[in-house]
Amino acid sequence: MIPISGKPHDLGDGFFVTRLLPQIARRSIGPFVFFDYFGPVDFAPGKGIDVRPHPHIGLATVTYLFEGSQMHRDTLGSVQEIRPGDVNWMTAGRGIAHSERTGDDVRAAGHRMHGIQSWVGLPQADEEAPPAFQHFAAADLPERVQDDVTLRLITGSAFGLTSPVKVFSPIFYADARFEAGGRLEVKAEHEERGLFIVDGELQIGGDGGGVEFHGPGAFLALEPNEEVILYADAPARVMLLGGAPLDGPRHIWWNFVSSNRERIERAKQEWKSGTFGKIPGDDVEFIPLPEDRR
Repeated sequence: MIPISGKPHDLGDGFFVTRLLPQIARRSIGPFVFFDYFGPVDFAPGKGIDVRPHPHIGLATVTYLFEGSQMHRDTLGSVQEIRPGDVNWMTAGRGIAHSERTGDDVRAAGHRMHGIQSWVGLPQADEEAPPAFQHFAAADLPERVQDDVTLRLITGSAFGLTSPVKVFSPIFYADARFEAGGRLEVKAEHEERGLFIVDGELQIGGDGGGVEFHGPGAFLALEPNEEVILYADAPARVMLLGGAPLDGPRHIWWNFVSSNRERIERAKQEWKSGTFGKIPGDDVEFIPLPEDRR
């Protein structure tokens, strides 16, 4: 196992985001090229999150919440509130813009926010795919209960389950909730795998017979073909992710991901010129390119 350290950043109002991918030591795990863990944070009435309209290309965004809610809008006209356990998968492909804001009723009441935002790189053949948006409620995602672990598969296939989310390459992303005494075997089903501990402490044992202890915030990449057993003495929650590596290196600049640097330069000009279009219901504000901010 290889530990991956992230650095938390305070975005204001006590809202911390920890970026775990990409890192210098590890750029990706499977097709996951970006992994941000945020919260938990309590917002007072009238406060909330306002991620103004911004663009993406060459990737899919995956939003998953443990607490709170968020309103998604995009240039396709999608309007969707995401709640804990649901999945929002937005395929950017050749280009899409979206916003993520706290809904009016939730903002007025005050709320707690806690979750993960991740990006999945698309295979080169699909980098210019038509933009699309998928939402599945928690009840629509497959689950299994075994050895005092409730495991929900968010995307892809693993642990004998297959998610209904349409994906572009071999991938898995799962939410495992351990009761006291819970045990989960992580086999080498996919070429690259990692795990992130959200709550609680895990004992992790491998083929070598040793046991390591890891607590909340630990992000670990498994070695190729390494198989481990996760065990929790008390309730714990763990995210598991990975899949096949992408077909070549990816360049990441701001919100753009591509195998071609020239494509990123073109995306910059498309955002400046308005080619991405407007978001119905959120068409006044926008986030400028970083190089244009003064």
